Amino acid sequence: MHHNEVEFLNGIAAFLGGYYIALALINGIASLYVWRQGGRPGLATLWAGLGVFYVILSPFALSGSPEMMRFVSVPLWIQDLVNQTFGGPVFYSVGTTAALVVMFLGRKFFVQPVVAWIMLNLALLAMGFSMTNPSFSAIVTKPDNVPIVGLVFLLGYFTWLSAYKAVINDERMERGEEPLEKLDNEKVLVWPDLVYTEMICMVALTAFLIVWAICLPAPLEEAASSVKTPNPSKAPWYFLGLQEMLVYYDPWMAGVVLPSMVLFGLIAIPYIDFNREGSGYYTINQRKFAYVMFQIGFLEMWVTLIVLGTFLRGPNWNFFGPYEIWDAHKVEALNNVDLSEYFWVALLNMGVPQAPEGASMAQKLGFIFYREAPGILLLLAYFTITPPLLAITVLKKFYVKMGFLRFMILANLLMFMALLPIKMVLRWSFNLKYIVHIEEYFLNF
Repeated sequence: MHHNEVEFLNGIAAFLGGYYIALALINGIASLYVWRQGGRPGLATLWAGLGVFYVILSPFALSGSPEMMRFVSVPLWIQDLVNQTFGGPVFYSVGTTAALVVMFLGRKFFVQPVVAWIMLNLALLAMGFSMTNPSFSAIVTKPDNVPIVGLVFLLGYFTWLSAYKAVINDERMERGEEPLEKLDNEKVLVWPDLVYTEMICMVALTAFLIVWAICLPAPLEEAASSVKTPNPSKAPWYFLGLQEMLVYYDPWMAGVVLPSMVLFGLIAIPYIDFNREGSGYYTINQRKFAYVMFQIGFLEMWVTLIVLGTFLRGPNWNFFGPYEIWDAHKVEALNNVDLSEYFWVALLNMGVPQAPEGASMAQKLGFIFYREAPGILLLLAYFTITPPLLAITVLKKFYVKMGFLRFMILANLLMFMALLPIKMVLRWSFNLKYIVHIEEYFLNF
């Protein structure tokens, strides 16, 4: 190993040693909890054994020795395989979508506490093993990114918790029983019950933030300068999804139109929702369409883009694998082509129509519409033909119950949501830059 790698391992050794001890304590507490509950001694033994396993890993990590730490590291051939597999956003996006579909279809299996706990341990173990890679460690431990790592795990927990309660309620209602929320509908007073609870949470959170501020320095950088800009230059984490959309859309579309449609859609939900079931309790079966649309829109088209922009987008906004060095000199040559160029040049083997010199404003507009006619007609067909097709096919039940106006609002919201994955696939498959490219008026789609 190089001297720098040895120094890095020595620096990370103390953290990993404490990390595995913490995991051992967590599994030990889980073992005691299961044992106190009774009836599942085998499971308690399993968690205790897992805690012992973490205790055994801790000395290997604490040693700081390259030979010893190989036992708590991801093998190099696996790192290379992951970097090659994650060689672009295509596999990442398709893989996360497939994982979401599998977990939804097999939700009765994945929401089981034992399965969820095993998945959490596997994720934490993989993260610990990956920390011995300098590139991975530098990205994950960056002060800006530490809260995001915690938020990813918190999001996973609350997503599991809501799905777990929904599956239980669906099974209860299939047996003709009431959901769990109906059984415990006791009301409590705001004072003192709620206020005391909020005060305790406030004190605990304040203490946590003080410890956080002491242990993790604030990620303050030098004053902004037009002479020296960061590479990569990233927005705050909650805007990284929009920044990732800029890869596929013009700024006005990614930064104005699509976010506005999201806000409008959230406002419109109470007015277009015709399903009165599932109010006040967790359920999936009674609101399957709404649940699936929310998970796709929030998890797949927002959260995964934030994770992508945070951990996998490096210098020059290039895509890097989890264990790949962020090389500022990495060059990815992309020859993005507009739809008008595909139509006029590639298909008809002629030049793109251009307005002659000295043409009037009306003539220039005519040439623009003539040049971009393929894209304009394609968009008009998408927004005019798709809603009727949905109304007579897959969403026929919705059209009957919602009526024309509410259904058209729903259909257009769904079509705008679908534009992002459609444009992503077109960019990956055909290097398509814009469907409609009116550069004269900065109107690109």
